[in-house]
Amino acid sequence: MISKWTQKTLGVLALCIFLANPAYGEIIVSTDDITIETAKVSSGKWTLPYVTAHSAILMDAQTGSILYERDAHKQRPPASTTKILTAIVALELADLDEVVTVSEKADKVGESSLYLNKNDKLKLGELIEGALVKSGNDACVAIAEQTAGSLDNFIKIMNLKAVSIGAYNTNFTNPHGLPDKNHYTTAYDLAVMARYGLGIPEFSEIVQRKVATVNYEYPQKNRVINNTNKLLYNYYLADGVKTGTTNAAGKCLVASASKNGRRLICVVLNAPDRFGDAQRLLEWGFNNTEIVSLGKKGDRVTNHPSYQESLSVALGRDVVLCLESARLNEIRLQVEFLKGIYPPINKGDILGSYNIFMADKLIKEVPLVAGEDSIGNPLDFSGTLNLFINKALDIMDIKG
Repeated sequence: MISKWTQKTLGVLALCIFLANPAYGEIIVSTDDITIETAKVSSGKWTLPYVTAHSAILMDAQTGSILYERDAHKQRPPASTTKILTAIVALELADLDEVVTVSEKADKVGESSLYLNKNDKLKLGELIEGALVKSGNDACVAIAEQTAGSLDNFIKIMNLKAVSIGAYNTNFTNPHGLPDKNHYTTAYDLAVMARYGLGIPEFSEIVQRKVATVNYEYPQKNRVINNTNKLLYNYYLADGVKTGTTNAAGKCLVASASKNGRRLICVVLNAPDRFGDAQRLLEWGFNNTEIVSLGKKGDRVTNHPSYQESLSVALGRDVVLCLESARLNEIRLQVEFLKGIYPPINKGDILGSYNIFMADKLIKEVPLVAGEDSIGNPLDFSGTLNLFINKALDIMDIKG
């Protein structure tokens, strides 16, 4: 039910369009609202799972909605979860059939390894598989040098790619995740990277493999490797993504799971029980959240209150949100129009925003657009005059 102040704002809002469908919204849970140190119990049932991670997030892959978080925007060392972005960059910029000659730098990188030797030759696709499944640091250096010509160039591309997909609190100094004080990301950023990567078919296919075989071009041999992500073995819904472990980062995991056409992404950083944390969060997400559409692009919402005429106002894009099932009745809807909008108005012009609240918290803004052209009321010459001025300016601009 809409409150009185909202009714005044909405005027003739056609809210009835949505009453036939369940109302959903994107919930952004903060540590100010919930207790996540221990399980939350209500009526003898857990309403939130127990989590050991210092930072954690649960994201719906379809909508990007955040269903659960703890210090999700705190910068932390990511260890080998770095390799998610390494694989994304390589998959998008290089040919998987390129043959890579392993350099001395790749040979000597150390720690978690595919056991490559200088002058070994492998296809790039095999190296990406070795990086994501076996977590080979040496494979990452070889990938970087082949893809960008040098390690430094590849790192620059990685950081640009991170920003371009919305991972704004990330800075990587290497492609593998070995500790460096300037090498960091956040649980949220890693979820964004995983969501992006899972949209790449080759990436999605590789990260769900429990076992893989890396084939060498020279010397001709193959190596069977096991996935470091034990969640793939222990949780039947799991289908990705990447582990990471260093003393600085602790035990980390970016996980994904799918059920009945839905996919959830979970990130836990510095988590003593990373696999348990991930499984509990993913199960909670599947059991307690849902996805529904509040409306589709072009759906009429209301009329614009100005110009003494009926000007339809429509959604500028689809409204698909994910929310805890138990909180559906907390959804509130509000229309807010921009000030200083004068005729003529063209179909598709932004007129305001469709604001979706969870209780009193704004969780989503969707642009509202004109559903048709309008020059205003014929008895009010402002629209016609503005249209004439605009046409005149267009002609002057063409001739000038």
